[in-house]
Amino acid sequence: MSHYLAIDLSAESGRALLGNLSGGKLAVEELHRFPNTPVRVPGALYWDTLRLWHEIQHGISVATHERKLSLDGIGIDTWGVDFGLLGPDGLLLDTPRHYRDARTNGVMDKLFEVVPREQVFGYTGIQFMQLNTLYQLYAMRLAGSPALAAAACLLNIPDLFNYWLTGVARSETTIASTTQFFNPASMTWATELLQRLKIPTGMLCQLVPPGTLLGKMIEPPHAPVYATAGHDTAAAVVAVPAQPGGNWCYISSGTWSLMGLELDRPVIDARTLAANYTNEVGVSGKIRFLKNIAGLWLLQECRKAWALEGREYTYQQLTRLASEARPFAAAIDPDAFLEPGGMPAQIAAYCHRTGQAPPSTDGEFARAILESLALRYRNVVENLESLAARKIEVIHIVGGGSRNALLNQFVADCTGRRVVAGPSEATAIGNILVQAMGAGTLADLAAARAVVRNSFELTTIHPHPSPEWERAYQRYF
Repeated sequence: MSHYLAIDLSAESGRALLGNLSGGKLAVEELHRFPNTPVRVPGALYWDTLRLWHEIQHGISVATHERKLSLDGIGIDTWGVDFGLLGPDGLLLDTPRHYRDARTNGVMDKLFEVVPREQVFGYTGIQFMQLNTLYQLYAMRLAGSPALAAAACLLNIPDLFNYWLTGVARSETTIASTTQFFNPASMTWATELLQRLKIPTGMLCQLVPPGTLLGKMIEPPHAPVYATAGHDTAAAVVAVPAQPGGNWCYISSGTWSLMGLELDRPVIDARTLAANYTNEVGVSGKIRFLKNIAGLWLLQECRKAWALEGREYTYQQLTRLASEARPFAAAIDPDAFLEPGGMPAQIAAYCHRTGQAPPSTDGEFARAILESLALRYRNVVENLESLAARKIEVIHIVGGGSRNALLNQFVADCTGRRVVAGPSEATAIGNILVQAMGAGTLADLAAARAVVRNSFELTTIHPHPSPEWERAYQRYF
């Protein structure tokens, strides 16, 4: 039996999960869970990076000291785009900023004055979002950042933690592809783009594919560390339990909804640019052709706001309230909400701006969010079919959001497509399977997905289309 440890960091929490792989089956067990709470100081929003590092070490300790296991691998995956800068001495120059930090407000337009939008897309094939690493770096350059001027090495968040574990500084390609200065056609850094923007390129590290053995931990227990699929969505897509071939797409459902196809090559053309879709790197040379959608973060933010007002709900309670609430009270664009805080008030203001009556109860707010996500998914699946010239018959929903049975049914009913939900721990499962591929225990991506099908319970949801969904969609788009 092989023992792998997955460190999975999301925007809301982190986990250390143990994977036991034997006989073509995988069992996962959560060893340690901890919150991931950003820190706001006057003028900036940061990740609590050192606290996360402490929790990673504790998760490893639970596996090796409390359980006394000999680990065959450790892998770290996180959200995309954010990074740390190291000085010539290898020390962190500044605490990594949160992608929702306001420093990138208005920066995209300033950058396009130097390199036009269509040329940026030609270099990278990446969806335009102001939180991308490219705009964070350009904001630093415009501000004359001393950290940027002194940087000897840029490492995205999983690569930073891998460096602290092993002393080896490498950039894994799935996480590098989220920066918007990576070329998915050539699998190289888009250095010409950075040079045109006068952003230093000497800080870029050597690229390595997912599954690369970086080395052993510097400190005991000296376990091997793999550059797994460092971007959490790339890891989650590995755990999509699809059969080889087939007409399917995926939704990695959590704080964000990442909805897309797995392709052999990027789609970088005028239609993809106009639709603002993205080409990120997957495992085994695949391209994740997808759309980033603001996902259950809206519900998470509403839950926080209601708790401050003395109404504390579990997610199960919110789903029940949504199921009992008036349908189609309002429709919102999930991507219109970027700033945290006061989400119910933000949604109400959006409804007023768009000529709609705001939801009147907490349940109606929750239902409006879930219905709006389903409507957005239908729009994206239709765009994917058009842009990639591929028919989609099945939608695989993986990740924590796959546990939301109400949302799953909404997706099936709204899109008219069969939905397969699970596994819910897809990111950690994919993390573990990529480590096993790197170790040679699994032969390839098809073998990894066979393990998922053999190991985890999946739920199939059949669509029940209705005129109400069709009318809502016609109003929405």
